[in-house]
Amino acid sequence: MKHIQRKSVKGGTQEPRTPLSRERVLRAAINLADRDGIDSLSMRKLGQQVGVEAMSLYNHVRNKEDVLNGMVDFVFSEIDLPSSGADWSTAMRQRAISARQALLRHPWAIGLMESRVQPGPATLRHHDSVLRNLREAGFSVELAAHAYSVLDSYIYGFTLNELTLPFDTSEGAAEVAGNIFREFLRGEYPYLAEMATEHAMKPGYNYGDEFEFGLDLILAGLDAAIKRSGRSNG
Repeated sequence: MKHIQRKSVKGGTQEPRTPLSRERVLRAAINLADRDGIDSLSMRKLGQQVGVEAMSLYNHVRNKEDVLNGMVDFVFSEIDLPSSGADWSTAMRQRAISARQALLRHPWAIGLMESRVQPGPATLRHHDSVLRNLREAGFSVELAAHAYSVLDSYIYGFTLNELTLPFDTSEGAAEVAGNIFREFLRGEYPYLAEMATEHAMKPGYNYGDEFEFGLDLILAGLDAAIKRSGRSNG
């Protein structure tokens, strides 16, 4: 029998809440991690989040590792996948932008995305779709592996850097620069001063805008690599 929670209402009557399910447990875990960080996640706190004793969770998840697997799978499901026959460069660009957006929504996921020894269906579907797109575009198995590796390294690395920088806007950059302004006035670190005043402190600056510049460089490099590969195989 499904476990159904009930809540008290005025007058002593009760009305049913949403039945507990695996999806509801995982969504609650994601909300908890988004709000308080992954270190805050425990089965006890997760039970409190959905209004049950921790033991009731085990009707829907095996253990905390199963919860983490499901959470990561959920994040993978949020990332846009290339459709069959889509132009590989356009598809990889959209996938990279979508992945960064998902990771910004769920910062705790960066260190977990590729660490699962029991990946879920959305994770496997994601990897297979990306590789299919590259292989159908003419990438060799080896070159597809290289492409996947460099793209993911860039996506995860850039997003982690973005999340840990002490600033991401011109206002934040100005605050950081103000802390070292005395050294700027003495002529120390002239190129750092130039970068701060001529770039990062300009109105409208947003560090996240750097992402697509670097992404396009990578895609251009991969395009050159596949063209070289085609010539060498011709």
